[in-house]
Amino acid sequence: MAEKVTAGRDALGEFAPKFAALNDDVLFGQVWSRETELSPRDRSLATISALITQGAFQQLPFHLNKAKENGLTKNEVVEIITQLAFYVGWPSAWSAFNIAKEIFGEDDK
Repeated sequence: MAEKVTAGRDALGEFAPKFAALNDDVLFGQVWSRETELSPRDRSLATISALITQGAFQQLPFHLNKAKENGLTKNEVVEIITQLAFYVGWPSAWSAFNIAKEIFGEDDK
């Protein structure tokens, strides 16, 4: 099972405690832990795709690191972003590539 995430409480615990609790306990505690329904790798693939589609690049580094931990490779992430470029736009792909390059660097070379 996945490790306990405290990012919500760490970042927003005092400012928005309910939101922080929902983030940590429901999203990461309950939804992400449903590994028999969908693997962590596949959840990461879906999540990074959704974030890129929305242009939510501030959250992308955390989730790309999580995707890497969950087994997605640099080559797979590059392929995902390339695929999405045709649907979400070239500028979004460029932004995502710059972040992915920082996370994955020279992996899979």
